[in-house]
Amino acid sequence: MGNKESSREKLLTQIMELKLTSKLLQRQVRKCEKEEKAEKLNVKKAIQKGNMDGARIYAENVIRKHREQMNYLRLSSRLDAVVARLDIHAKMSTINKSLSPRSPQKMSETMDLFEKQFVNMEVQGEFMESAMKGSTSLSTPEGEVNSLMQQVADDYGLEVSVGLPQAATHAIPTASLEKMNEGDISPRLAELKSRG
Repeated sequence: MGNKESSREKLLTQIMELKLTSKLLQRQVRKCEKEEKAEKLNVKKAIQKGNMDGARIYAENVIRKHREQMNYLRLSSRLDAVVARLDIHAKMSTINKSLSPRSPQKMSETMDLFEKQFVNMEVQGEFMESAMKGSTSLSTPEGEVNSLMQQVADDYGLEVSVGLPQAATHAIPTASLEKMNEGDISPRLAELKSRG
């Protein structure tokens, strides 16, 4: 009897530790979400400065952080499923202990119910595992990067040509400089000096 109690206590301790680990994974999810938002702002700033190479790097970081966040979320979900299974096992062992003087038919019904729940959780676990395997790619496809850069530019009303590097937005085209002569600039320059 004492041995069963000690194994039950160990099981309950494991359940508590797994719940704690799941909470830590949830914290990682929130941390990745914050980092993803910060990297999106970096994409915006780089686009504003005309730094398309920098924007591309930040966009890759956004995609990587998003995938990392999803993987933590999936792992947390799988861990919750394991905790639920262990929880059911702990409860069933308590129920079996209380049912032992009862009829074998009632025990059989209880065990059938337990098996159904266990099978359902097993199917959910397998689904989550296959979904997780499909999204653990380390490389970020260029199409995703370009799409993200365009999305950030659209969100902030910025002009961007994702496919080609752009000159800085504050630079004056050479053709425009050649057309200007000193007479065109002098009145404007004098006006600016008089304001200052």
